[in-house]
Amino acid sequence: MTDQPQPLFTAVDALLATVDDGGVLPALDERVRLREAAGLTQAAVAQALGVRVASIQAWETGRAEPKAERLEAYRRLLDGLSRRFPASAAPLSGSSEAGRPRPDPAAAPLSAPATPAAVSAAPSCPGAYGGRQPARRADGKQSTASLRTAPAGGTDSRFENGPLAVVDVDTGGQVLAYCTGGLVLDVPAKSLAALVDWTLAEAKLGQAKLSGPGKDADPLLVLTQAAVERYGLPATLTDEERLAGRIPENHKVIKQLARAQWKLTRRGFGPWARIYRPASGSERACVQLCIPSWHALDTRHWGQAGQLPPAELARVLGVYASRVMTPRGSTAVTGLELMTALHPPTRASQPDADGKRHSEHNPGSLGQDPVDCAPCEAPDGHPLLADLPRFHVRGPGEKLFEEAYDWARPMTDDECMLRHLVGIDVNMAFAAGANGLTVGLGAPTHVKAPVFDAKVPGSWLVDLSHVDLSRVKTGKEWADLNSDLLPSPFTPKGERPQGPAWYATPTVAYAVELGYGVRPLEAYVRYGSGRYLDGWYQRLRDAYLATMADLGVHADMTPADFLTAMDGYQDRDPQLAIVASAIKATVKGGLGKLRERPRGEGWKPGRPWRALSRPTWRPDIRAAVISRTRTNLHRKIVKHAAFTGQYPVAILSDCVVYAADGPSPLDFLPYRDGKPLPGGFKLGVNPGLVKHEGTQSVLWGEEVRERFNAPELNLARYIKDGTVTDTDTGE
Repeated sequence: MTDQPQPLFTAVDALLATVDDGGVLPALDERVRLREAAGLTQAAVAQALGVRVASIQAWETGRAEPKAERLEAYRRLLDGLSRRFPASAAPLSGSSEAGRPRPDPAAAPLSAPATPAAVSAAPSCPGAYGGRQPARRADGKQSTASLRTAPAGGTDSRFENGPLAVVDVDTGGQVLAYCTGGLVLDVPAKSLAALVDWTLAEAKLGQAKLSGPGKDADPLLVLTQAAVERYGLPATLTDEERLAGRIPENHKVIKQLARAQWKLTRRGFGPWARIYRPASGSERACVQLCIPSWHALDTRHWGQAGQLPPAELARVLGVYASRVMTPRGSTAVTGLELMTALHPPTRASQPDADGKRHSEHNPGSLGQDPVDCAPCEAPDGHPLLADLPRFHVRGPGEKLFEEAYDWARPMTDDECMLRHLVGIDVNMAFAAGANGLTVGLGAPTHVKAPVFDAKVPGSWLVDLSHVDLSRVKTGKEWADLNSDLLPSPFTPKGERPQGPAWYATPTVAYAVELGYGVRPLEAYVRYGSGRYLDGWYQRLRDAYLATMADLGVHADMTPADFLTAMDGYQDRDPQLAIVASAIKATVKGGLGKLRERPRGEGWKPGRPWRALSRPTWRPDIRAAVISRTRTNLHRKIVKHAAFTGQYPVAILSDCVVYAADGPSPLDFLPYRDGKPLPGGFKLGVNPGLVKHEGTQSVLWGEEVRERFNAPELNLARYIKDGTVTDTDTGE
């Protein structure tokens, strides 16, 4: 050849270079095969790579390709999976129940619920109780299938069977542990002490730490009622035990644990028991128990999860654990523990002269030691208030009272002429209020006559009675409003302040934003500050969005499609709907725990209670989040009123009710060409956006108020289903 096709050779060389550099990804079908072989959902991959589920779907269908660092990370994932699951290997079982088709990976997180029949090829756990045992089949015989090599709970070999297991007893009397991903293990333990030993030595349960200086999560065992009885525990608690939150210390099982040198925490053996031995160096020996028949899973937050079959319960709790964290107790306890897991109080120092590392304060955390709150932040009965007269009632000038809205007003004549009352609810409103919020990390400093600084977290004694809602600033412009139809942003009941009162920083900052000057009389400020809750918010946000995406509600939907998708979303997968409910409860409960009140135990006013010994007992942080959430909502209400002339009829926490001509939020929200009012309400699934809470008729609202002779009855409380009882109204 005399004339070589040089341009073609150059193009081929460039293509080869792309292959060498890792710029070429496996074929689309292979990408899907590798993910499904590992039992990973699109949501799990999206969370790991920091992208939306829609991006993973686009990468697997060829509609788009990852770019820059996402390309490298995605290729790294696929390379790792290809080594674990070569093309010649048979894929892992993905069936859910006998006779049920394999679910869409994009719609089912982790693996779908499994029964013993569905996991006939799953291995039992190896170890001291007889070595690696063959997998069980539904008929109880041994399976000749080859042992599974893929970890069920992630890439950490220490926890290859997942974060938790549901322990049950089958009809043949065999104790089984149902893990996430459909894995079922034989449990040889004959006593509870032996069960704890087996869990730590053989079960390979647990969860890797969520942050560098943190600790791995302890394995969680959920004992069904059959397992509870098998191990000598009462099937249910007596009324006395339920009130005490534990079984008696002289119970035979507790004595059995003591003989085996296992200890219980100060809370004793209750619905969420922790069994441990003192740590030896960095090695922890601790197992968490959850007992649904003792009401460990509150039906307000977990629905009927406690009644689910073991495999399905393992799925529900496993999804929650993978997206939030392994439950450590109630959703409230877990919400608080998540804050600490993401911001551990200490970290390892740099090596000293001898090469040794020491424990030191972890910047950005709350530290190891509790700090006193300011007197105005202390709830009634706190030791700081021990010198007050016994029946003294503190007013706004003595007590910080930042709470969510509970406000309503009579409807105007024009509103009564409309047909519907439409409620909209802010998604994860308190999580959105925590996002980007600067909070104090240390003790308060008392300052007299300070100059207000919106960047300094604290509590401020200031008179905001001069703020006139009839004329306020909305952005750079002033707006004229009907203040009689608006709640005050400064009080939970929406009443205008009558004089100096204590407020958190976001409330005072909002008064300045509305265009009015402030002159604090005194303040308790915290100069050491940070965005402590950002990581907490982001993890819960991602967990919620991934779960809602699995339920068919995505973040990029049009308003009409979003409303359609939200209609009956809980029925598409009731188990995932439980997870979504638990995630929302984790937000509210975790924030509530920041100001946990006494819980019996012989407490008397003026004396300390157990929660005060925690560095995470921080009523000022709770107050700041609620303050910001309430002012965020008021800002949207003002924007909406200034643009449309519409005012809310009732507000309860994060639910707002408007009178409208039609039954849909789209009948009164000012969308133009699919775009919402800037700074106003926007329909969507993301935290801070709103969804449809419920619709009732205006006649219903007037009839209810007339029946109970309550012209300002808060209709937002009943807008969802319209049911109002005498108990609700105090009759």
